[in-house]
Amino acid sequence: MKLFRLAAGVAAGLALTVSAAMAETTTLRITLQLPLKSHLGENLSVFKSKVEEISKGDIAVEIYDSAQLYKDNEVPEAVGSGSIEMGVASLTRYVGDVPAVDLFYLPFLLNSEDLVRKAVAPGSPVRAPLDEAIAETGAKVLWWQAYGGSVLLSNGGPIRTPADLEGKKVRVFGKTLGEWIKAAGGAPTLISGSEQYIAYQRGTVDVGMTGVSGVKSRRLWEVMDTITVTNNADIEFIVVVNEDFWNGLPEQHRDWITEAALFAEKDVRDRMTAIETEAYDAARSNGMTVYELSDAEVEAWLAAAQPVYDQYLADSGALGEKVLAAARALRN
Repeated sequence: MKLFRLAAGVAAGLALTVSAAMAETTTLRITLQLPLKSHLGENLSVFKSKVEEISKGDIAVEIYDSAQLYKDNEVPEAVGSGSIEMGVASLTRYVGDVPAVDLFYLPFLLNSEDLVRKAVAPGSPVRAPLDEAIAETGAKVLWWQAYGGSVLLSNGGPIRTPADLEGKKVRVFGKTLGEWIKAAGGAPTLISGSEQYIAYQRGTVDVGMTGVSGVKSRRLWEVMDTITVTNNADIEFIVVVNEDFWNGLPEQHRDWITEAALFAEKDVRDRMTAIETEAYDAARSNGMTVYELSDAEVEAWLAAAQPVYDQYLADSGALGEKVLAAARALRN
């Protein structure tokens, strides 16, 4: 009888141990609008490998790419409400709750890699206030994903100056970018990244705006023949996790996820120049013309930009004023 009780006790103890171990297992579902073969998809795979390695399998990651679950504009609500644990969204998708995030789309404000790196560094006076404001929507920012500078896409020739946009419909992916297009004489149309190919194919818009890496991952050379390298905006995506879910995780799991997130952020940022170079090469090899603006042409675009800054400050209030001042200070 004693042996039976001892065996039963050991079995019960093992069961509790197994149950505890099972309770400590975390699954992270991540939604992404881009294909897994895109550099943002590859970056999620880097995160997945890293966090599963350092957690020794206690954390599992499931990636749902190509907008299988949610489109880009649906991610903030899906993650904030807890419908999914994690998601990737263009930073500008938070402009409704945090208008100041469109700082990165102010024309030619952050137009060098050095300025961008300073602005997006974790804890920087530009990024930190934005991360804090986004957290109030129910989504904690885990890391930022570099997407590169924006370009314009067209058929039949480049978009050299605002005069070339006059009366044309232009795909944009953010409110402030739309203000810039309006100031330059075009007609902005907000179209999600996953829908832009078909918009170009059907002629819904005359001109496209995207990051050059998207030209490669989405094979946009099949529907557009010219890239105008404007670098008028820095495109950033953010990987967010539901705040309540995050707070309910064991501390060790949060530490592992944070470590993997920082690793993934550095990886994609360090590879961005090579990613863009490969994308331009792929575009050229698939028949696209790549046109770079002259200094005089950049000045023509800048002349049309001031109303955009004025509107940004009017929309974004004290937070916008704070981060714009911080961004301008980076040039000193």
